[in-house]
Amino acid sequence: MNTAPLDFTTIDGLRCAQAVAGEGAPLLLLHGWGAEIKLVWPLAERLVALGYRVYALDLPGFGQSAPPPAAWSVHDYAAFVVKYLDHHGLEQVNLFGHSFGGRLGLLLGAEQAGRIRKMALADSAGVRPKPAPSAQLRLKTYKAALNLLNGIGLKAQAEQVRAWYSGRYGSADYQAVSGVMRETFVKVVNEDLLPYAARVRVPTLLFWGDQDADTPLWQGKLLEQTIPDAGLVVWEGAGHYSYLERLAETARVMHHFFNG
Repeated sequence: MNTAPLDFTTIDGLRCAQAVAGEGAPLLLLHGWGAEIKLVWPLAERLVALGYRVYALDLPGFGQSAPPPAAWSVHDYAAFVVKYLDHHGLEQVNLFGHSFGGRLGLLLGAEQAGRIRKMALADSAGVRPKPAPSAQLRLKTYKAALNLLNGIGLKAQAEQVRAWYSGRYGSADYQAVSGVMRETFVKVVNEDLLPYAARVRVPTLLFWGDQDADTPLWQGKLLEQTIPDAGLVVWEGAGHYSYLERLAETARVMHHFFNG
């Protein structure tokens, strides 16, 4: 894999790493949570060869881009992406989003449909799974304990309980970040974007690995049913990074879709 041609730009006061290459129809690539440009660049190289001008960026708080000034929601990130398009004078683009980038695609496809021509989402996040009854009871008990300790002034003990619970039950993505990005993660994962998926006004192609353990295939099938104009491609044997595991096929199908 060739190294992405990284440079830096400033968007809305935030220093942002980006890689731009190729000539042709503009295509924006959005990486997943905890990822960065280098994880979408193998796909970018394939698409450059097929005649696209690709734009990839490290979203704020990831890779070499500065973190947001406060905890951001999915809406804040989507607004940042629109500012990035404005910065480059891009009125309309094709869009590829993986996982967290798919969350942004769902929101943009619903609220900024005029800026997106078509979009391809791989193993997209955005469908909030209902927790098991045991997990719901555990969370309810935890919140009650925190409220009790804080209510009687035992804030140090409440913080100890919070730290223990987060360490015991927090996801790997939650554990991997701290400070403003941990607060951002909580905001992001707690928003169910299925209502936005129902309002997507952009032709959408979904790629999914049938072995994806992070965003299971049932979520892809639900998005296909919910997005008004959507199709689903399932890569057998592939996991959460299905587009990398089926790189040549994904690029070829995307090219056909964007030009269909």
